[in-house]
Parts: sequence; structure tokens; C-alpha cells
Amino acid sequence: MAYQREKGFYLKDARRLNGLADKTYFSMKYLPISKTLFEKNRKKFNKKLKKKSLAVFNSNDIFPTGGDGTLAFKQHADIFYLSGVDQEESILVLFPEASNDKHREILFLKETSETIAIWEGEKLSKETAFETSGIRTVYWLEQFETIFKTLMSEADRVYLNTNEHLRAKVEVETRDARFLNWCKTEYPLHRYERVNPIMHDLRAVKEQEEIELLQTACNITEKGFRRVLDIIKPGIMEYEIEAEVIHEFIRNRASGFAYTPIIASGFNACVLHYIENNQECKDGDIILMDIGAEYANYDADLTRCVPVNGKFSKRQKEVYNAVLRVQRESIQLLRPGTKLKEYHVEVGKLMESELLGLKLIDKTDIKNQNPDWPAYKKYFMHGTSHYLGIDTHDVGSWVEPIQEGNVFTCEPGIYIQEESLGIRIENDLLVTNDKPLDLMASIPIEVEEIEGLMSR
Repeated sequence: MAYQREKGFYLKDARRLNGLADKTYFSMKYLPISKTLFEKNRKKFNKKLKKKSLAVFNSNDIFPTGGDGTLAFKQHADIFYLSGVDQEESILVLFPEASNDKHREILFLKETSETIAIWEGEKLSKETAFETSGIRTVYWLEQFETIFKTLMSEADRVYLNTNEHLRAKVEVETRDARFLNWCKTEYPLHRYERVNPIMHDLRAVKEQEEIELLQTACNITEKGFRRVLDIIKPGIMEYEIEAEVIHEFIRNRASGFAYTPIIASGFNACVLHYIENNQECKDGDIILMDIGAEYANYDADLTRCVPVNGKFSKRQKEVYNAVLRVQRESIQLLRPGTKLKEYHVEVGKLMESELLGLKLIDKTDIKNQNPDWPAYKKYFMHGTSHYLGIDTHDVGSWVEPIQEGNVFTCEPGIYIQEESLGIRIENDLLVTNDKPLDLMASIPIEVEEIEGLMSR
């Protein structure tokens, strides 16, 4: 599988690259995605199923906040990956061996109406659902149980979805969980299978169209970062920086932040998941910004650190360049065949060397270190890389070797609490059979470039 960066790929080119006519329906901020991506994804998925099996995928719920309020809808990554449908109360059923060929791919959608269109906006029709997904058989949701009963009379196995992400902490009953309970109650004698091992394997290897969407998310993220370099100065509030970033994201068709942003100045940068973003940025401090745009459900993940006053001190520059050296050497380790456990061990050695040079640890610390928590972990306590895609912490194997087509972050950091100094540098990388392709290669990263842009 070969990946190429198309020169000049920016938002204005997305419609051309996706091969879509202007008349195509879309209700989201992002431009339409060619249905051929989702057709390819379903074909790959169907090949993984056992004989006489069907699989069911549900949209996420819209979660209430209290009163009549709700959180913004966020589509489930798996149903989006397989259909492109970005709408609540949707169900996808795949049954490659169905006797009726019209029932080998089925979408069930919430039926739209003039009233819904007035109060909530336009929803997918059967025609626009096909244009979006490439699925020709579309029923309204009220028909699901009847159609599903027919399908289950032919199927031996049912693949159902649960959240098996290693870092997941699920405390609410999801739509998938409710469906699982209903299905096992109604059809107790069928054999049930887990869909997650298949989806984790497939989603980890990106198609060219997915790389283009991720590149767009990275391009938008770059615009947000460059925007704030013009306004950061002593006295600005962290939330003012956050506001400028989201302004730039939204005006470039992002749905918003890919994750809760970290805008952390001074000591706050030493708090790994600081998200309050409510403090004043002071002269002499470094501000760590961990931000990423979400475009078409695909996420960018960037971290940059800049001096509040526009000029790195000697010590800040030393630490910054140490982290940058670790990042650059770590990126070169992201090659097919490498195992992530081995990768993180090698990155630890790189960081150990830099911390020795900064005199933050010494050889005695290393000699006496706990093998389960090496000396370098005092100043670099998190992992270096994670999968990236439809989810910021995307799915993929942590025991199988890295593959061409995987996308990872690379984000080493040094956090010195006693100096109120935290430095993390993060880029997004596509693994290829050659050297990794940096999707954020154009985003300023060198000390001199950052200082130059801030001094304008």
C-alpha cells in the first residue's frame, strides 16, 4: 500500500479529491466523503466474518445533561467507518450470505418528516443515505425488528459491539449495550461473536482517503496554532488562547476540538491532563498547548510549547531542544515490524541520555532504578505514542508489530515541577515502508522559527 502526500492539499481541494459533485447532500460542517471509502471498508470487514454471520452496528446515544438539555451528538466510530452515516438512531446490519441479496447490507434510519426538518434540520433520506454510504437497502427504524427477525432465521452467528479499548472506562449503558441485552434475550440460541478484534485490526490501517482527512485535520490545527502565535504575550489568559484556536478551527470546517484542549502555562504544563485553562500567562513562563482539530470525525493531535514573552530562556531552550532530539530520533523508530513495547523501551533510552545531559538524573539514579519504573520516568512519565484516527486514542494492537498504514502520535516530554517547566512536543506520523510521513511537517517546531513568528 503506497501513500503519497498530494502537494497543495488543503480544504479547497477536498471536494475534488473526494470526487463529489456540488449537489451531494451533506449536513455536517465537513465536505462530503466519497462513498467508495465506506464500500471498501465494508468489503474488508465482511471478509473477516465467519460463515453464516451477520453483524450489527449502532449509532451512539445523544446524552442528556439535565432538564431538556443534551450534549452534542458524536457518532460511534465503527458505524461511521463502515457507512459514513453521521446521524443518531441509525443501525447498520451486514450479512454477506443473506439469501436476499438486498439484505446483505442494510441501513435503518430515523424517518424524517417536515416537522423534524423544521425543528431539527434535514436528516438523511433513503436517496441521500445511498449517496453517503453506497448502501442501497435503507429501511426506517420502525421496521427493524421485523426485518431483523427474518435475517436471524438464516444466521448462525451474530457479531455485536462492545467497547474494548484498553483505556475505556464505561459507566453508562450505551445503545450497543442495550442492543446486546435485547438481542441475547430475544435470540438466546444463536452464537455470539465480538466485533472489536476485527474493527481494531481494520481501523488501525488507514486507506488513502482517511490519510487525506487526517491531513485536513492537521492543516486546520496548523492554522489554529499559527493564529495564536500572533496574540500570546504576558497577561493573556489561557482561555483567551483557547478561544482563538476554536475560532480558527470552526471557520475552517472543523467540528471543533478533537479532545478537550490543554492550554497550560507555567507550572500547569507539569500537570499532564490540565484542562481548566483559566490562569494568566506570565512573563518568563512557557505555555504548553495540546490541541487538535476534528474534521469529518478524524482527529489531529498536536502539542507545541512557546514562550509567553516570545523568547526562550537559555534553560528553556536546553530542555526544549532535548525533547525535540528525542522526538526526532523516536519518529525514525516508527517502522513496520517494530513492536510498540520495544519502541517505548528504546525511546526511554533516548530520554535517559538527554536527562543525564540536563543533569536531572545521574548514573547513580540509573544504577539504583526500579526496572518497572526507570529513573527517567520521574521527568517523563507517560507513553510516547498512541494510535490516531477516528478517535484521538484510536484502536489498534499493542502486541502485534507496527504496520504500514498505521498512524501514530509521537509526543515525548520533560516535566520539571521544581522549575515550573513542562515541555512536550507532538506530531502525527503515518507509517510507510520508507521513513514515516510527518503529517505536521509544516507546523513550526524549531526554537528560532517560533521566536521569529512571535516577534512579528
